[in-house]
Amino acid sequence: MTSLALMLPGGWAPQPDSILTVGRLQYDGGGDWYANPSSLPNLLAAIRERTGLATTRRETALRPLDPALRDYPFLYMTGHGNVRFTEDERAALREYLLSGGFLHADDNYGMDESFRREIAAMFPDRELVELPADHPVFHVVYDFPEGLPKIHEHDGGPPQAFGIFNGGRLMVFYSYESDLGDGWEDEGVHDDTLEIREAAIRMGINLYVYVLSQITP
Repeated sequence: MTSLALMLPGGWAPQPDSILTVGRLQYDGGGDWYANPSSLPNLLAAIRERTGLATTRRETALRPLDPALRDYPFLYMTGHGNVRFTEDERAALREYLLSGGFLHADDNYGMDESFRREIAAMFPDRELVELPADHPVFHVVYDFPEGLPKIHEHDGGPPQAFGIFNGGRLMVFYSYESDLGDGWEDEGVHDDTLEIREAAIRMGINLYVYVLSQITP
């Protein structure tokens, strides 16, 4: 824990008895929100093994209106199809994010159009802005001098990272044309090389540690 605290801006670290996890966002609309079932357990294991943080073995599935949502500072969503939230769900997610929560949306080829539609409806007053390669999220633990790594090919475009901010705090991170979750899956699921899988895991650890660094003690 001490070594991780030195990595975090301000020297913040969780309390020794805290248990950390990831909330997987469950949504309607037909998309497979449950895609890549081995990805988050593998990411949580890597966070636990490489940082010393006490993490759970598995993520927790949560709906936007779940009263426990506020207990999960890191939400993750992915899928290949349509994403749809109700008006009440959009309002709940907006409040969650503005109150200190974080959402990592990981484009898994097929959710881009609907995710952009839903996030624009959720935040009509804010835009997804592309994050430059020198943003701290790409350097907080592991160094990614070119920004978001390319894990899987979709439409032939370069990987792009977009964000929505509340003041100076990054509250939404959208990984597009990268597919980090595929790289977190069990070896052999996608026949990724060790180098590709390692890049995905390192970027996932960066995201998690960066989110912790934004939490006010």
